[in-house]
Amino acid sequence: MQIHTTLFYVIIAILLIDTIWGWILEELNRKSWAQKVPERLSDVYPQDKFEKQKQYRKVNHRFGKISTTFNLMVLLVFLWFNGFAWVDGLVQSISDHWLLRPLFFFGIIGLVSLIMGLPFSLYQTFVIEEKFGFNKSTLKTFVFDQIKGLLLGAVVGGLLLSLIIWFYEFAGQWFWLYAWVGLSLFMIFFSKFYTTLILPFFNKQVPLDEGELRTAIEKMSQQAGFTLDNVYVMDGSKRSTKANAFFSGFGKNKRIVLFDTLINDLDTEEIVGVLAHEIGHFRLKHIVWSTILGVLQTGLTLFLLGWFVNEPALSQALGVSEPVFHIGLIGFGILYSPVSSILGLGMTIFSRHNEYQADAFAGKYANPGALQSALKKISANALSNPTPHPWYVFFNYSHPPLLKRLEALDKEEESMNC
Repeated sequence: MQIHTTLFYVIIAILLIDTIWGWILEELNRKSWAQKVPERLSDVYPQDKFEKQKQYRKVNHRFGKISTTFNLMVLLVFLWFNGFAWVDGLVQSISDHWLLRPLFFFGIIGLVSLIMGLPFSLYQTFVIEEKFGFNKSTLKTFVFDQIKGLLLGAVVGGLLLSLIIWFYEFAGQWFWLYAWVGLSLFMIFFSKFYTTLILPFFNKQVPLDEGELRTAIEKMSQQAGFTLDNVYVMDGSKRSTKANAFFSGFGKNKRIVLFDTLINDLDTEEIVGVLAHEIGHFRLKHIVWSTILGVLQTGLTLFLLGWFVNEPALSQALGVSEPVFHIGLIGFGILYSPVSSILGLGMTIFSRHNEYQADAFAGKYANPGALQSALKKISANALSNPTPHPWYVFFNYSHPPLLKRLEALDKEEESMNC
């Protein structure tokens, strides 16, 4: 058997194994759903709401299996009939320019993927989320979100892809190193300016008004040794009733953002607890370390890409006789996915560790009980699964399960009172 044929079947096997493994984890998670409300959550999960949570889980579980199966079948058929080679041939009939050819290729692939995913996005938003009272998005907002996302992806993605292709064409064997530097600078730039340059395309942010909440936040920030330039409120209710808060940026561009739904759902002390958690991420340098690890992971990926992208068998496995960068990139991306999954698992473990640390930080500078109450309300209002399977958590959760976070905060409060 020729090497490119072997690679083709390896690609098929990776896709099948990845999907089947995902199904196994989902099924384990489904079987772990509690039949009764955990005693610790009885104050936020009355039985009727708990039953609604189970129905929400069931609907999303079933919908996830359908969408995953559909995507897998489409990709397998596309691979079996040399779909990537066909798209590349179509692009070549338009342009064989070293830059335009890959841009057109990925543009077509991306547009087709978006169109195929639209029915699922529409059903998720306007049927499932609507049925359970979460959706606040109008069809107009949804359409404009898709258009803005498409344009933003085309501009930003196109520029980054052009940069990588330019390095590939003119930097020789060291193209991966130049690409690494370019992508790393972009990652740092994106992390710093996301809330000021990207987020405004989709949501409005206004400074939090003067009053009891702002005063309480400023007092906590001073105690935590954090220079608070401003707190912003984002119109999250424009799309969903689910609540959240996040910290973004660094230096003069650091910013705490509250969803307006969070302000509606929580009292002042609870919100202060949530923001103390976010400040904890900054003070404990979690954002810096996450960026550094992301840069290192990108470097490893590009280094391996530089070794393998010109391998003829990689393009031949996808039906193209001569090595082509954008075809090799597709093949490499699939073959690299097991390595990416392992690295991603490391990042999720690191993230869960950071969340415990940020909770402990918040427990020192805010009321631990208020933070616990906030976490319970946020989880219950989002109909989150309170009893996920440990394996599902290990492989998928970037945050610890709610009950584990509550237990850790109990221990933190006990140690403070000793």
